[in-house]
Amino acid sequence: MRILQLSNKVPYPTKDGGAIASMNLIKGFSHLRHEVTVLSMSTVKHRITVDELPESVSDLADFRFVDVPARISAIKALSNLLFSSLPYNAARFINIDFSKALSKLLEEKEFDVIQLEGLYVCPYIPLIRRKSKAMIVYRAHNVEFEIWERTAKMSKGLLKFYLKNLARRIKKFELSVLNTYDLLVPITERDNSILNKLGNKQPSQVSQTGIDSSVLVPNARNLEYPSVFHIGSMEWSPNQEGLLWFVQNCWPALNKKYPDLKFYVAGRGTPEWLEKKLKQSNVEFLGEVEDAYNFMNSKAVMVVPLFSGSGMRIKIIEGMALGKSIVSSPIGAEGIEIEPGKHLLIAETPSEFVNAISNLVEDKNMFTKLGENAIGFIHEKFDNLATAGKLIDFYKQHQQ
Repeated sequence: MRILQLSNKVPYPTKDGGAIASMNLIKGFSHLRHEVTVLSMSTVKHRITVDELPESVSDLADFRFVDVPARISAIKALSNLLFSSLPYNAARFINIDFSKALSKLLEEKEFDVIQLEGLYVCPYIPLIRRKSKAMIVYRAHNVEFEIWERTAKMSKGLLKFYLKNLARRIKKFELSVLNTYDLLVPITERDNSILNKLGNKQPSQVSQTGIDSSVLVPNARNLEYPSVFHIGSMEWSPNQEGLLWFVQNCWPALNKKYPDLKFYVAGRGTPEWLEKKLKQSNVEFLGEVEDAYNFMNSKAVMVVPLFSGSGMRIKIIEGMALGKSIVSSPIGAEGIEIEPGKHLLIAETPSEFVNAISNLVEDKNMFTKLGENAIGFIHEKFDNLATAGKLIDFYKQHQQ
């Protein structure tokens, strides 16, 4: 098939969930011999040119990037709040240069499928309809308004007011997009159910983010056991909130109980205020690590204390593929059909997190078994080629 993937950020380097979700399907489609074209916004936050792509990536598809600043500005956010009905999150990615590039591409090439990676490229659906007869697929990475509703609940004062307003606007925008596409492809069964309840009438198929087992290779040669770690994009507010909660409510008890135990924190884009909060006994802040998988392989117990957000946490999938023993909040593990206690441990309160981590620190057999079960689960459920193949079959069923 001839497939065009549209995204509001470049899918390389794969340093966050959205980029990983997009790139893994590009790989899957390409390895299955489909003709892939990628048109992405190269934003201030994720700036890169096509020439900077390594050959192993550029060979997968015809990549085209358009400079779209999409800067976050307090003044523009306020102006948007006062004078626009669109959520600021969506307005930032409506860009005339991207429209022109998309229009030119649709005149140059014919496609069987145009796959929209996430909510914020959906405003380009009317343009696609005018220029192409391709089947339009909305790949819903998250239920976006849910992220902001949950974040608002954890906020206070004027920020809480703003985030509640933003969540309402995003929900209205999300509802306006429903059924303007031909097919819906959510990343989780839970998101599929929510979107159907909200009014989706189009055919849908859940397609979880696959993993590339040639890249995600478990290696315990340099494992530091026991140790605790957290890794994720620190630019994402749910990660900031969850990590701060863990450091303030769980780590002091663990540090007192195990004076030699270290907690390693890795992730890019950590704000200065959060970095200062991490200056606690035996907390080692590493910032952005050169090789995330080497880092994860070298540490033992992975913690995912998330209390807002939506969709699927790709880092949990990667951690399980690497055989990590993981302790996650219920929201952190949402969308992954794991069996608690077999594939990972679920904790919600400080005492539950402390007890779960303590069990893994003190019982190496339990630690090892949990990791082995995680590897088997991921290889059975999340093989990238199988995921891409099932999605292609779904597209062919609905091809006119």
